[in-house]
Amino acid sequence: MANEPWQKIEERAVTPAEDRFDVVASAVEGVDGVEASRLEIDRGGPSYTADTVGQLRAEVGGEIFLVVGGDLVGELDTWERAREVREQTTLVIVERGGVPKAPDPKGWDVVRVAMPAIDLSSSELRARFADGRPVDFLIPAPAIRTIRRLGLYAGDRVMVDPGV
Repeated sequence: MANEPWQKIEERAVTPAEDRFDVVASAVEGVDGVEASRLEIDRGGPSYTADTVGQLRAEVGGEIFLVVGGDLVGELDTWERAREVREQTTLVIVERGGVPKAPDPKGWDVVRVAMPAIDLSSSELRARFADGRPVDFLIPAPAIRTIRRLGLYAGDRVMVDPGV
């Protein structure tokens, strides 16, 4: 959970980290083996994956899997200290059905995961909240309740949020 998503923070408004954390924690509530992490929020400042990977390796150890959508693969080399991330993780590329397959980035250990086509972007989801259109079954019900409780993405308070 990025505290300050450095590649987005100056380009557009970003939902506050605590609100994004509440939504993610609600979304994974009751899902075995999955938990929302405050690691980047508690560290403060801009969030760099290299720092997070290093901290996880020191605190938890073991193999670190970095899960990204296929649409993000072309941007990996723009990340701060991308080489460190590449050397310390296995990249898991989630391929959405109906979206062209991204080539394996050079130098990364890659695992691919396929998922069915879902014609819904995060921008569309936020617009649905803003317009009052149904979002049921698009995201977990606890996350919907949290978004509504916090008043996120409603009317003129629509925030662009890279993390939800």
